Amino acid sequence: MPRRDEVARDIRRMTLGAQPVDYILVRRRGRRGVGLKVDENGLTVSAPLSLALARIESAVRVSEAWVLRKIDEWRGRRVPEASWVDGANLPYLGGSLVLRTSAGRRARADLVGAELRAATPTGTPPEIRRAVIAWYKREAAVLLAERTTWLARRAGLEPPRVFISPALTRWGSCNTRREVRLAWRLVKAPAVLVDYVICHELAHLRHMNHSRAFWAEVERQCPDYKSRRAELFATDHLYRSF
Repeated sequence: MPRRDEVARDIRRMTLGAQPVDYILVRRRGRRGVGLKVDENGLTVSAPLSLALARIESAVRVSEAWVLRKIDEWRGRRVPEASWVDGANLPYLGGSLVLRTSAGRRARADLVGAELRAATPTGTPPEIRRAVIAWYKREAAVLLAERTTWLARRAGLEPPRVFISPALTRWGSCNTRREVRLAWRLVKAPAVLVDYVICHELAHLRHMNHSRAFWAEVERQCPDYKSRRAELFATDHLYRSF
């Protein structure tokens, strides 16, 4: 939804480093200066309503190296497409499971060794996908709750209530009712990253903010949290394929 101060939004193209770069130009009332953002949508440039295009693009070129580096980083972070055929690999706790499909009276997936066996009435990709996601959610509900309880007790905290979230980009959240929500997709990540996210949310039970005291609590619970956080940022797109 557009912001109230947003006046115009255009897709434009300019040359950076001898290569054409498409960008979204957003003009806003009352804005001072030019702002740059690079994410999964590419480059977005926010600028004052009255600023000339030449001056806007000149400001972008000042940060040319940064923009091109970020664009390259995001190109390498594209979400891979999931395959719903027999023999496909599915991510789980930093490793992979082999998808095995078969006919069944009702759609259901179960883990047998290193295979996730999905039985469905029709064998269509949407039906297999639903059965697989249902299994991930069941698995997450158990695994994440158990891990949260263990880590909370280790930190000297009363274990919070744990809920499974469908969030696609936010791995966890915590509220003042001592409720922790964790994205079910988190079980695709390595266990050390799962623990980092849980410790992050448990730290909010003592500090409902992101103050220095909060980060000190995260570090107390997870001493190498900085490297784990960096790894999660670098790889989290791999866990959003479905």
